[in-house]
This record gives sequence, C-alpha cells and structure tokens, in this order.
Amino acid sequence: MRAGTDSESSAAQWRVPRALPVLKLPGAAALVGLGLFFAEGDQVRLVLAGLAAAALVGSALRDLLAPVRLAVDAAGITVISGFAGRRRLDWDAVEAITVDRRPRLGLATEVLEIDTGDSLHLFGRYDLDAPPGEVAEALRAARPERR
Repeated sequence: MRAGTDSESSAAQWRVPRALPVLKLPGAAALVGLGLFFAEGDQVRLVLAGLAAAALVGSALRDLLAPVRLAVDAAGITVISGFAGRRRLDWDAVEAITVDRRPRLGLATEVLEIDTGDSLHLFGRYDLDAPPGEVAEALRAARPERR
C-alpha cells in the first residue's frame, strides 16, 4: 500500500501524482500559444486549441479538487464518481478486482478494474501513482474473508 497507509486499520488511499496537475496547466497555456501561432487567421484552429486547453484545465481542476481516486478500509472501497464525487462500495458489493494488461503502442498498459456487477470502475497508473497490479494486491489483502 503506497499513498496514505494507516497500519492500525489497514486503510490506504491512492491519489493522482502531485506533479500531474502542475504539468497540465502549463500544457494548456502551451496549447493556446500554439493555437495562436499556427492559426494564421483560421478561427477553427484557434477554437480547437482553446477547447483542448479547456479540457486540460478541467482535468487539472479535477486532479486538484479530488486527488484521491481510490481508498480502502476494512468496511469497503471508496472510488471517485463523476467529476469530483465519491462513491462507497461495501465489500459485499465488490464482485471482482482484476488487472487488465494489454500491449498498446509497443508498451504494456495495466488498468485496475473493480467490478460491482452494476458498475465497473477503472483506474490507470496515473490515477493511482502506483502500478495497478500492486494496488489490486493491496485491495485483495484488505478484503475480509467471505463467509
């Protein structure tokens, strides 16, 4: 368990890397700058650059407002829901905790999947600031034995 471990109750949380929103904001400014530089009077290019920058700023705001994407304790799992909300999943509702590994663009990517039957919650490396495989192991270890 990486970020925010509490050894007494085996509670842990995983969050977005602290540097990520800090990098997104200058990236948004760079997109606007590139849009202005390459627009050459074309409003469509400028609007597209502005929309892409706005999406990046929105993503950075979400990272700042709700940095903790996943938390676990003895009672269950808390996941991010919507833009910055939280949803509590009791252990009885969790059907499966798996890691989907796929080759993509010459690299292997991993995605943590938490399946409740009614919903599927997906978390990547940059949501957790830890390898999804390690987080899945920590979640399984924190889960009480089924009766």
